[in-house]
Amino acid sequence: MANLTAGPVRYLVVPTADAADGAQSARFGERTLLWVPADQRLGRASRTAPGLLLVTQVGRSFQDDYPDVTPLLDHGRHLVISAADKPRRRSNHCWRIEPLRAGTTVFDTPPVVPARADPAVAQLVADVSTTSYQSDLTWLASLPTRHSLSPTFRQAMDFADDRMVALGYQTSRTPVTVGAGHSANLIGDRAGIGSSRGLVIVTAHLDSINLAGGPAAAAPGADDNGSGSAGVLELGRLLAIRSWKHDIRLILFGGEEEGLFGSKQYVATLPPAERSRVRAVLNMDMIATKNSAIPTVLLEGAQVSAAQISALATAAATYTGLKVETSLNPFASDHVPFIDAGMPAVLTIEGADSANGHIHSANDTLNFIDWSFATEILRMNIAALAGWLEPAAVRPRPAGSVVSWGPGRIDVFAVGTDSALLHKAFDGSWHDFESLGGVVLS
Repeated sequence: MANLTAGPVRYLVVPTADAADGAQSARFGERTLLWVPADQRLGRASRTAPGLLLVTQVGRSFQDDYPDVTPLLDHGRHLVISAADKPRRRSNHCWRIEPLRAGTTVFDTPPVVPARADPAVAQLVADVSTTSYQSDLTWLASLPTRHSLSPTFRQAMDFADDRMVALGYQTSRTPVTVGAGHSANLIGDRAGIGSSRGLVIVTAHLDSINLAGGPAAAAPGADDNGSGSAGVLELGRLLAIRSWKHDIRLILFGGEEEGLFGSKQYVATLPPAERSRVRAVLNMDMIATKNSAIPTVLLEGAQVSAAQISALATAAATYTGLKVETSLNPFASDHVPFIDAGMPAVLTIEGADSANGHIHSANDTLNFIDWSFATEILRMNIAALAGWLEPAAVRPRPAGSVVSWGPGRIDVFAVGTDSALLHKAFDGSWHDFESLGGVVLS
């Protein structure tokens, strides 16, 4: 059947469970939009429109630009509008308009069954520190702006660089061109110890913006995207105190708010051999404002990242109380260039983000941060990362009775009553003694 949204249609929004056969449809979670040619019947509550258009927006960017347009269906990041209200522009870097395609699921609220909790992963989840996260985000949001071309953006990058180095990451910076100006990406690498190593990338954009005020205006960017940047540092802290089979790469991008410049230029220069190693890209953008009564997270990717979305959803059900929504309609954050290049990338973002009217302004402050909600998203993310990175069993060799072999890592060796060598480890928390076997001769 042809897609009928390009011509006059009769449309109706119904609960998904009540969606009828014989009509074109597009699913929006628990609601489905039905449509038929305008001269056909569809129900007493149906209305007509010259065509149906799908809007994907960051926050309320489209609605702020066009306040007189009344959506036919409004689910925050996704809107349906009448073709009669189509503006001259089809997109900018904050919103996009396209025909509503029949037979699509714009986003879903899939039923997710919890898995059996892994004790090691549960411990990792429990080690997420709201205090550590709050400290980093508070510092980032204390800067007057983190505009990509500002001196205080470089100050924020210096801060993050120092934090990564202290955690044992090898850091580097790559230049980013933003219009006529220059910004940078910060990259932190930590090698795994597997024999055949893949690569897991954790990203966020470090920059902030005040769209109305311009580059020099106050842009604390607490939620957008201090929340994601502090999340990278907190997840990096947790990952650094354990051993993994695969390589970890932390990236904080510049130039995102001006049009994904940092991530686009990074992906463009990533060698094919590196691209082929990528097991998952986890992108965090706005993870700390609770916009609905039920704490909700949107997992946004594409078909190439369907397995990663599923892993995150299962982690949320197993280790958190988050409600999960999913979308294969990627837009306007740093996961998109990876997806466009065929790599499995997922955006984790607070649900109902269009209810957050503070972003891109001087009002994006710590006053609107929900620390418990952000911690839940970080718990989901660290649980999924553990699966992608795969814990590496390391059998320690004593170089003394007490050995510190990295930040926050201590091994203690002792002789048991049976003369066997015993080992006790600290990697953020103390583990029980284990026997390494053998006999220690006096």
